[in-house]
Amino acid sequence: MSYVIEVAEIKVTDAAGFEAAVAAARPHFLAAEGCLDLALHRVVETPEIYRLLVKWRSVEDHTVTFRASEGFQKWRALASPYFAAPPTVTHSAAVAL
Repeated sequence: MSYVIEVAEIKVTDAAGFEAAVAAARPHFLAAEGCLDLALHRVVETPEIYRLLVKWRSVEDHTVTFRASEGFQKWRALASPYFAAPPTVTHSAAVAL
């Protein structure tokens, strides 16, 4: 099965508030078409930076379907008050080793 990983690097103003917001938004991601899983990582060297890792069936499931959904609006409403700057988002796909 092929998939892509969305990596959203997010600098936050309030770690506890942001972590609670991501936990509250988790069901909106998991209910989204094409969302397979997600995880939140905190950068050890720079603790105000997080990486939200979302496994999608395709880039379009994220950039088109999810971003046009009510779930995306709920995610942004929950999390954006804690953004110190706009997130940086990239997508990656596994390659053979």
